[in-house]
Amino acid sequence: MTNLLIKLFIKNNQDIKNQEVRSKYGMLSTATGIIVNILLSIFKMVVGVISGSISIISDALNNITDVGSSVVTMIGFKLSQKSVDKDHPWGHGRMEYITAFIVDVIIILVGVELFKTSIDKIINPELPEISTVTLIILVVAILAKFWLFVFYNKIAKKIDSQAIKGTAYDSISDVASTLVVLVSAIIAKQFGISIDGYASIFVSIFILYTGFKAMKETVDILLGQKPDSDFVKEIEEFAVKYDLIQGIHDLMIHDYGPGRKIISFHAEVPANCDICKAHDIIDQMEQDIYKKFNCITTIHMDPIVVDNDEINMMKDITEKIVKEMNPEFSIHDFRMTDGGGRTNLIFDLVVPREKEYDLALIKREIEEKIHKQNEKYYAVVKVEYSFV
Repeated sequence: MTNLLIKLFIKNNQDIKNQEVRSKYGMLSTATGIIVNILLSIFKMVVGVISGSISIISDALNNITDVGSSVVTMIGFKLSQKSVDKDHPWGHGRMEYITAFIVDVIIILVGVELFKTSIDKIINPELPEISTVTLIILVVAILAKFWLFVFYNKIAKKIDSQAIKGTAYDSISDVASTLVVLVSAIIAKQFGISIDGYASIFVSIFILYTGFKAMKETVDILLGQKPDSDFVKEIEEFAVKYDLIQGIHDLMIHDYGPGRKIISFHAEVPANCDICKAHDIIDQMEQDIYKKFNCITTIHMDPIVVDNDEINMMKDITEKIVKEMNPEFSIHDFRMTDGGGRTNLIFDLVVPREKEYDLALIKREIEEKIHKQNEKYYAVVKVEYSFV
């Protein structure tokens, strides 16, 4: 069904790097969500009012907010496609993240209101009137929302959309909440026991959990989260395939919205190479990265000595010392300055951000261990945290 809708409404649907095609995916997903949720909310509201079930009415209200969420997401997609202007040189792609945040807030507010209503229903319980038609409608609603979850999830992965991923989360939470309502209705019909308020409070808690989880993911992106490790590895492997490139470091990735990543890094080249040739290679690499990854890239060229035996030996020794301290540590920009009776080994030490380190202690230990190799060697270490 998903593939059929894509084929019917999106031409050139494989060209997902094209912002116009991507926008059509967004419009298709939100329009589908609006239609499905309007139908579900109408049916559930009618059944909830007739049966007097607060949990079914709560579920219907949840579907109404899903309609609102889809509308907000649709607006976000349209705004994110606006062209670059003088005030926004990187475009408006982050509007998609902002609207995703708004949807998350709506989900949380609905959860809070349903929680308060559920408490009142627990204090003042009433036995709902459940018919076979009611049960059938709830089963249909569960199947429809599960299909909607699969539909959203597939499109979110295809076009890498945080906003649609949020609506997918919302849909799977609806499946769970409606399932609880169904169980509550069956118990009321078969045993004459009202657990309507308790079922409704479970639904509200589930909605709150989903909302806060989705909000955290959206806020992380807006704040600037750590880039995907697979993407980082792809960039690193792609760069070192070029002639003269000895390695890269200080990789930074900035996300200005889906399909709008800005990358910068340092590329190491032999110090004795033709600087014009190295510059041409780096220019070509920037163009090739844009074609392959759709990312604007700025590369800083770092010359390093590669044909000096003493430098290579001391670099190997230094790397061994650093790896023995912690296998996750790494060095770059290694160079030596000979002052006669004193030789400085100058380099940057990169440590991961996953935990706190005593940087002064690490630096001192490295300096001492290098000095023990030969008293003429003095380490000049700059310690920095990794951006990836």
